[in-house]
Amino acid sequence: MSDPTKKSPSDTGITGAGKAVTSTLGNTVGGLADTVGGVLGATARGVGETVTGATGGLGKPLGEALGKAGSGVEGGVANVAQGVRDAGEWKMNSEAKK
Repeated sequence: MSDPTKKSPSDTGITGAGKAVTSTLGNTVGGLADTVGGVLGATARGVGETVTGATGGLGKPLGEALGKAGSGVEGGVANVAQGVRDAGEWKMNSEAKK
């Protein structure tokens, strides 16, 4: 078993400093992207519900499409944000999926 208190060579010196900076930047950008994605998704769902409510059955397909598109955008941005955070932590694909 490895000792979790021991740092690997890649966590010290210039590499360690680089990881600290990219981790902070990745977490910041990822968090901002999550926020923007959430706002866009909620806005599109709200507009979709408004269209459906205002037009009844006639506008329901358009309202539902707007809501689903908003949810899709939100989910896509969330995936990108997670990728940015993983990249900032220098995670490889196999590590990020754990």
